[in-house]
Amino acid sequence: MTGPVRGILWEEHADLVVIGGGVAGLTAARTAALRGLTVLTVSKGGPADTATQYAQGGIAVVAEAGDSVDSHVADTCEAGAGLCDEEAVRSIVAGGQDAVTALAELGAVFDRGRDGEVSCTREGGHSTHRIIHAGGDATGAEVQRALGAAGSSVLFDAAAVRVLTDARGVTGVLVESPRGLGVVHCPSVLLATGGLGQLYTSSTNPPGATADGIALALDAGAVVADLEFVQFHPTVLFTPGGLGRRPLISEAVRGEGAILVDAAGDSVTAGVHPLGDLAPRDVVSRAIASRLRELGQDHVYLDARHLRGFAQRFPTVTASCLEAGIDPREQLIPVAPAAHYACGGVVTDVHGRTAVPGLYAAGEVARTGLHGANRLASNSLLEGLVVGERVGAAAAERSDVRVEAVDPEQRAMPSVPRELLQQLMTDHSFVVRDAVGLEAVADALASAPSTVPEGETALADAALTVAASALVLAAAARTESRGCHTRSDYPETSEEWRRSTHVRLRNAELELLEPQLSGAA
Repeated sequence: MTGPVRGILWEEHADLVVIGGGVAGLTAARTAALRGLTVLTVSKGGPADTATQYAQGGIAVVAEAGDSVDSHVADTCEAGAGLCDEEAVRSIVAGGQDAVTALAELGAVFDRGRDGEVSCTREGGHSTHRIIHAGGDATGAEVQRALGAAGSSVLFDAAAVRVLTDARGVTGVLVESPRGLGVVHCPSVLLATGGLGQLYTSSTNPPGATADGIALALDAGAVVADLEFVQFHPTVLFTPGGLGRRPLISEAVRGEGAILVDAAGDSVTAGVHPLGDLAPRDVVSRAIASRLRELGQDHVYLDARHLRGFAQRFPTVTASCLEAGIDPREQLIPVAPAAHYACGGVVTDVHGRTAVPGLYAAGEVARTGLHGANRLASNSLLEGLVVGERVGAAAAERSDVRVEAVDPEQRAMPSVPRELLQQLMTDHSFVVRDAVGLEAVADALASAPSTVPEGETALADAALTVAASALVLAAAARTESRGCHTRSDYPETSEEWRRSTHVRLRNAELELLEPQLSGAA
């Protein structure tokens, strides 16, 4: 090393460090390794502790006769409520078929119909059947299995502390692992850390979805955008007092004909949207939230009793329901909205590049312009596959850059205790928000003490605090309702706000950048 290092117990070198082990990270690692790069993946948990593992719906891809890239682009932009970057959408959607073909060549097995062809279903916001799936409702698990079988060097039970940079860009990563604090010298780092669902008391995300990539990117000098657009999945299995990761009831269940009803048996979405129960997720979540306020109740129901072969088509959903004491073949399924997907994130191009040379982001942590103000169902695995592959190729272009990380010190970060933070965000920044509630969260975050986080839990809590601060800053500034950001005090959509919110960290303070038109990076 060329400079002093304090408290470092181990060192390694790599051409690419991937932080996170889901679809985007695994795809990038495999692509880079095939190009001869030395790749090290840093994973907080075990091999199955990713959001990819739990993805039920499928992969949205143009596969059937009569469908087209243009149609998929139009559906995506419609769901994105004016904030999608259409060029980015087209680029990623057009890459879907090649990405799925590559996945199949790795051994991924997709469900087929009686004719032997890969079967497609339909989900909310899609104008046709274009969702391919595996194991009925276990697509994510099959994607994780196929990509994981490709193999790469993985450092499990390890957390990235900081991405290290100098004037040329990325130089390495500071990592806390079972061996203690260490540094990996590398010219390229991919943030593939997933989402921020642990900001809320209940979520479909795994425990590791603690916004680590957002905090790492901001600290390294990158910009984040559109964090106020958190998608709340409308149909998550409700159980009294249920906290933490909750099982979702896949969109595909409604795609196959299940109906949302309230306690009186009345339709929840009738008259709300032309697509009814298959409207985009923000529409359905708002409809449910509105009905619950009217009735003073905490859940509605999904009626799937008339669906034939339910247990075979949806084995994961069936198992989750049975574990909760509900037989979906004979009983109504109690459901309510829960935090599901971050539509915004670290600003990148369609190759995962950020403004910091050598720093990439892909998957849920990234904001490519694909999702806009609301992600279209099953576009997430698609994006992870397509952009992950491109990151692996882009990292190869920097593999000849020789770097040595110098003086990788830890920094103090503000931190709010997680239970308090989750309750604040759930109470005041959930499906429906207003200025008073957002100000209450902002005040609590502003008073948080700053300390040097030690250990994975402290790092995660600090990352959640930073992400919450950026999210609330953006949500308070956006004085309109759009996509999955709903303000009760500004219920209308404003053309003035047809632009993205960009946030950066400067002199240890978060700040909003000048407004930029939709699609600007």
